[in-house]
Amino acid sequence: MNIILKGQLGFMNQFFEVIGVTGYDKKHYEDVLKREQIQMEPIEMARTISPLKDLVSLWKLYRFLKKEKPAIVHTHTPKAGLLGMIAAYFAGVPIRMHTVAGMPWVELSGLKKWIVGWTEKITFACAHKVYPNSYGLKKIINDNNFCHPKKLKVIANGASNGVNTSFFDPNNSTLKSRKKLRQEHNISDEIVFCFVGRIAKEKGIQELINSFEKLQKELSTSKIKLVLIGTFEKHYGLLGDELEKSITENPDILALGRFDDVRPFYLMTDVFAFPSYREGFPNALMEAGAMALPSIATDINGCNEIITDGHNGIMIQPKNETELYQAMKKMIEEKELRISFAANARKIIVDKFRREIIWEALLEEYKMLLDKREINVKQET
Repeated sequence: MNIILKGQLGFMNQFFEVIGVTGYDKKHYEDVLKREQIQMEPIEMARTISPLKDLVSLWKLYRFLKKEKPAIVHTHTPKAGLLGMIAAYFAGVPIRMHTVAGMPWVELSGLKKWIVGWTEKITFACAHKVYPNSYGLKKIINDNNFCHPKKLKVIANGASNGVNTSFFDPNNSTLKSRKKLRQEHNISDEIVFCFVGRIAKEKGIQELINSFEKLQKELSTSKIKLVLIGTFEKHYGLLGDELEKSITENPDILALGRFDDVRPFYLMTDVFAFPSYREGFPNALMEAGAMALPSIATDINGCNEIITDGHNGIMIQPKNETELYQAMKKMIEEKELRISFAANARKIIVDKFRREIIWEALLEEYKMLLDKREINVKQET
């Protein structure tokens, strides 16, 4: 609510009475409350599989929905989707919507894959409408028979919330100069690669570090830097001690942690690297594009709807270290190519993925569903 759906809830609150239901994290919870000006209801939901905690959360959600009697319940994330859709189904909520922003099921195997697959099917069965946030994700759901095709719809051009292209703008007057930002991190004329996201195995970090270190050895002097923005994964997709050590001990790899405002790091960067194994519709890739950055990204759903190979970046196969290395080398050696990609990057985001495009399309979806079910909701304009 505080990051991925930023601004959307406040926008919808102009037309409907919006109540946000989420776990209580003091900083994020109060940020949402202050910025979006909506009602909030704290109900804890464990991120991992936790039967006892999940049952408690389900019961609290059910009681809350029976009390509030909402016209629409719209859920995001796998756990909130599962619990929210079940609770809404038994509470008799007339319109039940679920957005799919990624499917961990894709990368799983064995019993865990079977369990997660069934939880997704239960979520989709309880929902009236299911909204994959990319066309690639819609195809995965369709191909694997997770729900009836008629339930599926992609809003606008994809993405859960789009991008605030006024905020993510390299010419935004609130930002320091690129030169000053680079000086603050002891960067002069090096080519800077940047990654934003969880520092986890499934984000392609192993391949990224290996490719970067290989390029370091080939270059006679230190001509490149790698900036990692995000927290090291503590649960799923752990990197392992050896790789973490490689990151922390390499003076040309800057693992700077997590930041609410990542624009300065995009601005001081030359190339955005995003070798993820699976995605829904990656916000970081859209943000980088809005900041006029050329990108290297994996040819997976979501990524391949933002990046067009040879136009605003280079596409590579997931888990393919050789292709990643070659793409990074190409970006280092061909300055004109970087400039060409950068010139195209922002226009694509502005034309297709501005947040206003998503908001208006979603608002029309709400209105259409309400009209179809002949539900009268007081609208404030």
